[in-house]
Amino acid sequence: MNPPLAEQLRPRRLEEYIGQTHLMGPTAVLYKAIVSGNLPSMILWGPPGVGKTTLAYLISNYLHRPFFTLSAVLAGVKEVRDVLEKAEAVQRVQERKKKSGPSLFEDSFSGQTDGEEKSKVLPEGRPILFIDEIHRFSKSQQDSLLGAVEKGTVTFIGATTENPSFEVISPLLSRCQVYVLKPLSSEEMDTMIARAVAFMERQYSVRIRMEETEALKRISGGDGRKLLNAIELVVEGLSTSRGEGEAEEGIRIDNASVMSLIQQNLAMYDKKGENHYDIISAFIKSIRGSDPNAAVYWLARMLSAGEDVKFIARRMVILASEDIGNANPNALLLANACFDTVHKIGYPECRITLSQTAVYLACSPKSNASYMAIDAALAEVRRTGDLPVPLYLRNAPTQLMKDLGYHDGYKYAHDYEGNFADLEFLPDRIKGSLFYEPGKNPREEEMRQRLRTWWRGKYGY
Repeated sequence: MNPPLAEQLRPRRLEEYIGQTHLMGPTAVLYKAIVSGNLPSMILWGPPGVGKTTLAYLISNYLHRPFFTLSAVLAGVKEVRDVLEKAEAVQRVQERKKKSGPSLFEDSFSGQTDGEEKSKVLPEGRPILFIDEIHRFSKSQQDSLLGAVEKGTVTFIGATTENPSFEVISPLLSRCQVYVLKPLSSEEMDTMIARAVAFMERQYSVRIRMEETEALKRISGGDGRKLLNAIELVVEGLSTSRGEGEAEEGIRIDNASVMSLIQQNLAMYDKKGENHYDIISAFIKSIRGSDPNAAVYWLARMLSAGEDVKFIARRMVILASEDIGNANPNALLLANACFDTVHKIGYPECRITLSQTAVYLACSPKSNASYMAIDAALAEVRRTGDLPVPLYLRNAPTQLMKDLGYHDGYKYAHDYEGNFADLEFLPDRIKGSLFYEPGKNPREEEMRQRLRTWWRGKYGY
């Protein structure tokens, strides 16, 4: 039986890698670190199917480093210590090799296989330890890595779909570079589809006409593994259903055939459990859409499947600011209290707190004004760069700064009626720019009236 298409098409060389150009482009930071051999310990953070595991293997093969791998789901502290002992043994053998020549023992630990790219062997030959799903490691398991990473026994590469700030202990996180991987773009998915079609035409000895790709892209959502699983499922389904007279015409793939076959085989298509991301998406969108019944249903689906309750609570904290914001500031307080409670009491008791919070958030008035404001301000910063701070807004801790005009002309708001002073607080080049537009809800309408009174139409309130 052939391996899955995603495994058969896994890149074997750096130049075959698709995506993450912000990290792996010719001038990008991670690519330069790899080709220079000056590789830091790192955490690869991104959604499923964007190439985290593949990238770890490619790094090892390119540098011709000894490569060890552990699964955070299966390994315990003992397994971590065992592999670190092997890494230390490799380094001892390499030290002896420098003095007396190659060792068969050293070769047995190399991740290199025949026919794969070989580069210069670095003098230190530091082994690479790759741990997938590092967020599933307990504190004690992560602690067991610290000494080896700090001493340089291994170069550590961890992969995670969760925010490492929450899931990786601070001492380990501080010793690693965090690289954020993004979902594949439409163009990158086109490249992957073309590669898959060419491979499967050879495998099935049939011509494949890819007439439409929108459905494949929409279903995969930038997940390369999901995309290849879907293509494989569709091609196999259409191959099986062809009649005798259709053999010479080949396989025709369009949006309708993709959706029909994927819906018929949804369980097979999602056998890796990636529907975890679809369900959290449905949960968040139900709360955003003010439907407490749907929110509780999707919450129950996640709890029944054994979802990490901290993951659910953390997403509700984000939603409280992103989708409710100042329409109901208490939402953030309750969501944060829920997150704290989940940490304190755990499952199953915390299911009640999660339900209470989900219902409260769903029933709250909604506003994304603060979310839109910060994104608009960030876009302006990218457009205009580091504009100078007006002199009267600058701090003046020394006499020299005062002599230069720092702080001169500043109006202290509390010295004026209503604790408001009419002053320009933005750089001169972008003065009057509107970033925050109050939402259409009672609380933010009050804020709008207050801003209108203060600024007298300056920002269009």
